[in-house]
Order: sequence, then C-alpha cells, then structure tokens
Amino acid sequence: MGMTITEKNMARHAGVDQVKAGQIIECQVDAILMNDITFPPALKEFRKIGKPVFDKNKIYLVPDHFTPNKDIKSAEQAKVMRDFVKEEGIMHYFEVGRMGIEHVLLPEQGLIAPGELMIGADSHTCTYGALNAFSTGVGSTDAGVAMATGKTWFKVPETIKVTLKGKLPKWVSGKDVILELIGRIGVDGARYKAIEFAGAGVASLTMADRLTICNMAIEAGGKCGVFPYDEVTKAYEEGRVRRSYTPIEADADASYCEEVTIDLDALKPVVAFPHLPENTHYVADIEEPIAIDQVIIGSCTNGRYEDLVAAAEVLKDHKVADFVRCIVIPGSQDVYNKAMQDGLIDIFLQADCAVSTPTCGPCLGGYMGIMAAGERCVSTTNRNFRGRMGHVDSEVYLASPYVAAASAIMGRIAEPKEVK
Repeated sequence: MGMTITEKNMARHAGVDQVKAGQIIECQVDAILMNDITFPPALKEFRKIGKPVFDKNKIYLVPDHFTPNKDIKSAEQAKVMRDFVKEEGIMHYFEVGRMGIEHVLLPEQGLIAPGELMIGADSHTCTYGALNAFSTGVGSTDAGVAMATGKTWFKVPETIKVTLKGKLPKWVSGKDVILELIGRIGVDGARYKAIEFAGAGVASLTMADRLTICNMAIEAGGKCGVFPYDEVTKAYEEGRVRRSYTPIEADADASYCEEVTIDLDALKPVVAFPHLPENTHYVADIEEPIAIDQVIIGSCTNGRYEDLVAAAEVLKDHKVADFVRCIVIPGSQDVYNKAMQDGLIDIFLQADCAVSTPTCGPCLGGYMGIMAAGERCVSTTNRNFRGRMGHVDSEVYLASPYVAAASAIMGRIAEPKEVK
C-alpha cells in the first residue's frame, strides 16, 4: 500500500519503512519553534528534565506576540526567552528590530526545508507544509520535552486530498481558496487529519498563496496542510536553504480518507462572517451593506510582501473611509524594508493607513487594534471567534488583502472591482 506525503515524511523521521493512519510513532524532529507566549511554560518542563538542549541550531525562538512589549508582563515573558538564549547559546533567536511574525519569518530565512519535520508551540505551525515539510503545532509541554530529546510522538493522521483545478482569477488569492475549503468541510472537517493539496491548479499558486493556505489548515481542524514539491518550491528555496534536503511526493496508490475538488477558475472573493471561519459567503452575494469600523492587513496568514502588494494595488490613489481605521502590519523586517523601498508604505500612508512594526498584535486580541463593543473589523488574520480581537460584542470578518483594502476604502465589506 502506498503512502501519502505526510505518511512518508513521518515514516522517514521514525526510521521505519511504512506507517499507516492511526499508528502511534516517535519521530526525530528537525526543528522546534516557540514564541514569547509559549516558551516560558515550555522552559519549565525542559528544566525538569535536567538535560541540555538537543541541538542549539535547531531551536527557533521568536518573540512576536506581545512585542514590542505592551506591558510589564509581556516584557517579563520576553526576558525569560532572551535570558535562555544567552545561557544556552541558541543560534536562531530574533530580537525586536530583527524579528518578524514567526510563520512569515522562518520560511523567509530558509529555516524550513522540503521533506523536513518540525513542531512549534503555536497552532499555526502548520504553515510550513507549503514547503513540502511536515509541521504541526504542539503544546508547550511537548515542545519543552523535545528541546531536550529531539523527539516527539504522533498519531499518524488520515489524509484528505484536495485537488485544485484551473487558475485563480483577478482579485482572488490563496486566502479565498482556504476559506472556500473551510466553508465546505467545516472547522472540524479535517480534525486531526492531514490536508494534502494536489492537481494541475497547484502550479498556478504562488508560494505566498500556499503559505496562506497551509497556515489555516488548523482552522479546519487539520493536523497539517501540505503541498507537493515543484518548480515553485524549488525557486523559493533556492538561495534560502543552504543545506541539502530531500522532497517527498505521494505514492500513486496512496490511500485518502476523503477527496475534495476546488475549481480555481470559478472561485470568487470569499469572506468569513462571525464567529467561525466556516461561516463563509461570497462578497458578491452580500445583499445588505455591512458597515465596518476597522481593517487589519497583516498577520502570519497574510503579512507577506505579496499581501502588501495586493493591498497597495487596491488602496493606491484612494483614501480610507471616514471613521474607519486601517492598520497595516508587515510580517517581517525584510517585508517592511522591501515594501518601503518599493513605495508600498507611501501608498498606505497616503491612503491614511497606520503602519506598524511586525507583530501578531491585534490577531489574538493582544494590542494594536483592539475593538470596542459593537465594532466590526475586516481582517486578513485567521480566526474570528467571539472576542478574538477585543470586546465579546465586536465582530471579525476574515478576508483576503484585496477585500480588506477595498472594504477600508468603501467603509463596508466590498470587492476590489468596486474601487478599481
């Protein structure tokens, strides 16, 4: 019996020839990621073991959630991480001014390679499946133990195959693809399952599209999302990853628990209404205007350079509507710098947007965009749960950078074609 991409990856890292769904295995990990929120509790578990870190070069520490520090508690959390880095000589630590939102930063820095297996104490660690890796979020306890042992355990997940056909139309992006999928299968449709993307349509997707899609695999309940290795992957990793790697492809006779087909040609801009990512609607089908108070463009889902290009394309020569706040957050220092060099920041400022240093900030209701009762936000982030971005009586609508920018201009949820 053949294996899926995820099964073959797990077998490789467990040192066995074959695995099957439901099997409990122990795998060597290629990397462990933690942030300023998840690292302190992981450190407590690590200290109990009484061993040094398994590899100083394979632990990635990124203070991105409450940094630059918003209060004393967040400053103390960040200091715990900083002190540990100094003590242990951790090689990959990204201080404020050199950091970025973790799931934007790591691919950009070439820290994840095709065929590798990594874990992160953050649920959106599934992002790196876009690079043909197996990556998944774990609890701080598992991350702390793995820091000492270099290993962790898994139950091998079943795999859903998502076949993509055609090519995305103008104003449609990877965010619309993943919202469409979640709208179809639900927030628990892939619970503890791998989501493997395949089909001729994959070749038309940029790496930014793929990273966005895999980032939100967890919003469907997925253990991971994964793309095949192809010329797009190869081109992205060239010059970034400076070590050898071995990509993984699914066997022709691999077994899938479910199959879904998405016709990219027919896809339209999608928005997820409160309070679940599965509550999706096509923007064109919205009958009554939905007025908004805030727009967030950024996050680990859509804070990449290509996302800022998309937003700027819509915002250029326009102004944000009166009484609407539009906050743009580049996903990393490199993204910020490139956006500045290419004139994107000027476009945002001329449109009356606020531009922030890289941070997760408003996505998790941390800071830099908290809402009051009764306010609505169109956001390129990944979750719209009740109270996610502020008061429990505020509302978050998930959308692409194109839709977010158009909505900022119109003061209501809107399509880009309405302003361009």
